[in-house]
Amino acid sequence: MREALVAAAFELFLERGFEQTTIDDIVSLAGVGRRSFFRYFPAKEDVVFPDHERGLADMTEFLESGTGEEDPVRHAGDAARLVLRMYAEQPSFSVQRYRLTRKVPGLRAYELSVVWRYEHTLAHYLRGRFAERPDGPLRADVVAAAVVAAHNHALRTWLRSGGESDWVAEVDRAMAFVTDTWSDRPGSGGSGTADGAGPGEQDDVVVLVASRRAPLWRMVQGIESALGESRQVQGD
Repeated sequence: MREALVAAAFELFLERGFEQTTIDDIVSLAGVGRRSFFRYFPAKEDVVFPDHERGLADMTEFLESGTGEEDPVRHAGDAARLVLRMYAEQPSFSVQRYRLTRKVPGLRAYELSVVWRYEHTLAHYLRGRFAERPDGPLRADVVAAAVVAAHNHALRTWLRSGGESDWVAEVDRAMAFVTDTWSDRPGSGGSGTADGAGPGEQDDVVVLVASRRAPLWRMVQGIESALGESRQVQGD
């Protein structure tokens, strides 16, 4: 019944347009009554996004399945992969929805509210994992937003290809960027940003040998000279 309603709705949306299609039109084509429609969907907009409740439930279950020992940034990224996999299960439907959503402002606004729920779910998990950090709440919100933005970038890239590109490669690349930027776990593929170093960068290590009686300004001068020479060599 649910699938029949979705199929009927999209047939009419593509034929007449979203705004011109009524719930009565949808149930008439599906051969059911209005009561059956509202048993599955609170509003017409929900027919366009019939799978997001499942996506949110799957994400929440996955986040809660962690042992607490895993890298939280990587775990959040893996949770977001579940959502893209959900889209990839029905490529034709997902591409049709993408094209429809781009044309209807009301649907774009509805989609933003769904995206916010995903971000809120990720942030809630990350706040718990970062609870011991002084910057925990801020880091949780920023990382959650980064995961969602990276996921959406990968999703849109795949959708713009008509569902033909390699979605696994797209999401792998996007989530690796987030992990490299925000994870501070050794061996997790990320260099972290707490020390100011960017992704892929390595800190310079300088060893200075000086007399205890050497003035501080001379030590500083020696360090600056060593760093300057090191950066000059790298620049060359």
